[in-house]
Amino acid sequence: MADTGETETVSGSRAAAHRGAGDDWHGRIRRFSKSDFVRGLPYWFVPFLIMGFGVYGGIGWNTLISLTDYEGFGQPPDLGDLDLEMYAQALQDPAVFVTTKNTFVLMIAFTTITMILGLFLAIMLDRDIRFREKIQTIYLLPMALSFVVTAQFWLWMYNVNNGLVNTVVGVFGLGPYNWIGNPDLVLSAVIFALIWQFSGYAMVVFLAGLQSMPDDQFEAAKVDGANTLEMYWDVIIPQLKSSSVSAAVILMIFALKAFTFLYSMFGQYRVPQATDILATLMVREAFQLQNWAYAAAIASILLVMSLAIIAPYLYYQYKQGSL
Repeated sequence: MADTGETETVSGSRAAAHRGAGDDWHGRIRRFSKSDFVRGLPYWFVPFLIMGFGVYGGIGWNTLISLTDYEGFGQPPDLGDLDLEMYAQALQDPAVFVTTKNTFVLMIAFTTITMILGLFLAIMLDRDIRFREKIQTIYLLPMALSFVVTAQFWLWMYNVNNGLVNTVVGVFGLGPYNWIGNPDLVLSAVIFALIWQFSGYAMVVFLAGLQSMPDDQFEAAKVDGANTLEMYWDVIIPQLKSSSVSAAVILMIFALKAFTFLYSMFGQYRVPQATDILATLMVREAFQLQNWAYAAAIASILLVMSLAIIAPYLYYQYKQGSL
């Protein structure tokens, strides 16, 4: 009888344990069903699917196409014979070398000069100069314009006969110059136009960083006997590291997206070799020459370049605790 009682006690303990475990799982399920994640599904899941299909699905399909010999509309691509032939061809193509060089020159020169000019403007505005609001508005206005409008505006500005740029340099006894038609000048002309459009953005980023600094740092630098130049070079500018990184990443991405500006300025498939970048080469190979697989390989190279810019930035933001 004692054994029977002990058995019933053990069985009851096990049953209670099972009931407790079941109650615990039911509680977890109830809590999960009432969580913000589940309650927010109707709002974010559909956009997530659309973005996943339209963006990441497109990237995956482009990568797959680049591994085939697909030549355009008509026959579907042969997915049974995938290789790296298009990438090997790109590594040996002089056009890819020239456009890659132009892309890096455009990106580095545009980003560097825009950041220097933006920092200078931000420092001037931070010192509360006269006509501060008017200057800020003037430099921010180009940011509101699209690449198409900017390209048409600078086509008129660079006009050989009656463009404003040649009118200005003519005052100093120079010119006129064929800014768009001269291979030695056209890339510089494009970079200058892009700097004009985005210097206001860099100015705003740096101005926000300057205005977020506590005033006691300025006062401490003055007490230590630092002049204005030393104060900015040794104390203030080093603290603009986060602003500099953010501005540089955004500007480099805009440089990689300069296809719209070049397309609007020079027309379809007529971009000069001196300003030919990877994006314009990609479109020309796809839509003019019908080399879709080769264009997809160039697009993948552009994607890798973009990731090479964005990935270190995201890691930096993660280390700073911003992600």
